[in-house]
Amino acid sequence: KQGRDVAENILGLGEKAYGGTMGTSVAKIFDMTVASVGLNEKTLKENGKEYKKDYFISVIHPESYAGYYPGATPMTIKLIFGADRKVLGGQIVGYDGVDKRIDTIATTIYFKGTVDDLSKLELAYAPPYSSAKDPVNFAGFTATNILDGLSEPVTYGEYLKNKDKYTLLDVREDNEIEGGMIPESIHIPLKKLRTRLG
Repeated sequence: KQGRDVAENILGLGEKAYGGTMGTSVAKIFDMTVASVGLNEKTLKENGKEYKKDYFISVIHPESYAGYYPGATPMTIKLIFGADRKVLGGQIVGYDGVDKRIDTIATTIYFKGTVDDLSKLELAYAPPYSSAKDPVNFAGFTATNILDGLSEPVTYGEYLKNKDKYTLLDVREDNEIEGGMIPESIHIPLKKLRTRLG
């Protein structure tokens, strides 16, 4: 891209300047795919930015496509966004569909998009490829909920510093905890949570 700009400048086709990089990357590690784009928390903190003041994060764990369709695999999406609602960066770890989700986030960042834009994107849907609401939409929904004061996430670090203020609740279903429970948690399956609130 830099070479094209240089060539256009040399040929007198107009003054072109390289706009910089967002550092979009993807890698395959055995069966898993990891990807990132834009700013990460380490960079933001090194530049004096404060969590829950200058930037926020949302972390979600959707499946790669519709859960009722055989073979859906989990992924984790971490979205980083500013108090001004602009998408700043993202990281994704999973098995399938990681590359297309990071590309969608990268495109949103390039066009100075917001978390609201992510939540409204109309992305291709069919059960073998995605859910009716794509994981990227869910990342946008979660982020808008945070900024609009509908939810206040607690990071693991915050939990560890203030354990006495929280009740750690494991809401996975019975078959999901067969491999083990979250230490120090109370297990109430999500389907029974409303009837067992007390």
